[in-house]
Amino acid sequence: MSNEDITLTAGDAEVTVQPGNGGRIGGLRVGGVELLRQGERFGCFPMVPWCGRTRDGRFLDGGTLRQLPLNSPPHAIHGTARDGAWRTARVSADEAVITYDLVDPWPHPGRVTQVVTLTPDTLTLGMAVETYETSFPAQIGWHPWFNRTLGDGEGARLDFTPAWQEERGDDHLPTGKRVEPRPGPWDDCFGMPDGVDVTVTWPGRLELRVASREQWVVVYDEQEAAVCVEPQTGPPNGLNTLPRLVTAIDPLEAATTWSWRRL
Repeated sequence: MSNEDITLTAGDAEVTVQPGNGGRIGGLRVGGVELLRQGERFGCFPMVPWCGRTRDGRFLDGGTLRQLPLNSPPHAIHGTARDGAWRTARVSADEAVITYDLVDPWPHPGRVTQVVTLTPDTLTLGMAVETYETSFPAQIGWHPWFNRTLGDGEGARLDFTPAWQEERGDDHLPTGKRVEPRPGPWDDCFGMPDGVDVTVTWPGRLELRVASREQWVVVYDEQEAAVCVEPQTGPPNGLNTLPRLVTAIDPLEAATTWSWRRL
């Protein structure tokens, strides 16, 4: 099937899936109101096969030191799949399945499948990384850009109770030390061992909850236009510090559900 944009609808919710633009969610409208920042690089993109920054673009793959392109010098950031064209495997009125085959510069063949499911008050994103050959470390995450304001309303508020914050070094990477959560603004990774649970509230308009069984979330709110709440399977630089191995019998799988209600 082609990689043209896909529109899913459920109740008064509508989501645009863009296989041809890195497998990203191009828009999420509730009652006609767009929740995601618009633009070719925004929306909500999948972070795979790694999340956030990988230090110096290098990671240890078994006994081999791999070098990735430095797309955010001096680091490699957010994986390769957001820059590639995905293919549409299956579509119904409220669900789309899209796939991406890992290619160079990622050193291993593998397949990523993303399932997008919409109901009138939830959006669920599921992702799996599979290999049919060699095992390799990988991460899965999502990077949504939520509009800071909806129309002329008050700016979004973030509410979450992490168990810890990863101390951030001058190079923007976790130092390996866990600290008490600090006040924002943030470009920081937090640990939520009972699962990611972050609420984005646009006062008087909408409350949206980002939930995942995963234990890591990066919160980024340093930009005027948007706030980002990024559930992921490990911290930044996790290919080195907390590798999750994808094997032929054990794919890496993760999911996040966003649920909303009007205020």
